[in-house]
Amino acid sequence: MAEVAYFTKEGLEKLKEELQQLKTTGRANIAKAIAEARDKGDLSENAEYDAAKEAQGLHETKIAKMEETLANGRLLDESKIDSSKVLALSIVTIKNTKNGAKMTYQLVAESEADLKAGKISVSSPIAKGLLGKKVGDKTEIQVPAGKIEFEVLEISR
Repeated sequence: MAEVAYFTKEGLEKLKEELQQLKTTGRANIAKAIAEARDKGDLSENAEYDAAKEAQGLHETKIAKMEETLANGRLLDESKIDSSKVLALSIVTIKNTKNGAKMTYQLVAESEADLKAGKISVSSPIAKGLLGKKVGDKTEIQVPAGKIEFEVLEISR
């Protein structure tokens, strides 16, 4: 059974646009590359043709995966989400209790994660450790550098 993925409206639209681009422009570019390679002669010894066919297979696999993600994707309605505890789409400000560093992250679907934009995947170690916590809660989270204790300072949407 496929895994359900939760998306913001912006993330779902971005995924749909990328899929549409792959289906139209992407397929046309690959068909053009195959035709050019085919025109170069004997297909049994044509590495360029083999490479183009392999690229086509990888491209179609990517399209199929994106279609599956879209089919199992669910749009989250932020207005109906409880903001008293950390959930998917929460914007949470946390403090490292050891060094006092404050960080703000939004918990999003894996496909929307972008650390530079402050968006982390709900399946990341930090997000998993924060899910369900309330303001004032402290939690010890296992990260690659070891265990770090964080305190939840603020939760918003």
